[in-house]
Amino acid sequence: MIEITEQKIDVTALIAAVSHDGAGATDVFIGTTRNKTSDKAVVKLDFEAYKPMAIKELQKIVDRAKTQWPILKYAIAHRVGVVEIGEEAVVIAVSTPHRQAAFESCKFIIDELKKTVPIWKKEIFEDGDVWVAAHP
Repeated sequence: MIEITEQKIDVTALIAAVSHDGAGATDVFIGTTRNKTSDKAVVKLDFEAYKPMAIKELQKIVDRAKTQWPILKYAIAHRVGVVEIGEEAVVIAVSTPHRQAAFESCKFIIDELKKTVPIWKKEIFEDGDVWVAAHP
């Protein structure tokens, strides 16, 4: 499951979506909006995406991950629009037979997402805003 959504992400639903009888591990990455970047107070984030391409790129990342790790199921949700402080901006869940594969594949997916998926983040401060570079 891959979705780009304007709605709040239901973390419990994503975890349930990767449930599998063969899974010995489920790893979940939850990226949230923090209240500070460097020394500036963040008020909120605003995400934009080219949805059709973002979904295709995320699927390519998952397909690559599946060649390296025995992923049984996966679920990815990324918000677009305004994401308030403390809210989930991105959630990635994977289930695998063993924990190491779950950890590694989940990390791979978020790292590659940040590099290649056309989703852009604007940090909004009390005194202005700035588009953040695509790479971490």
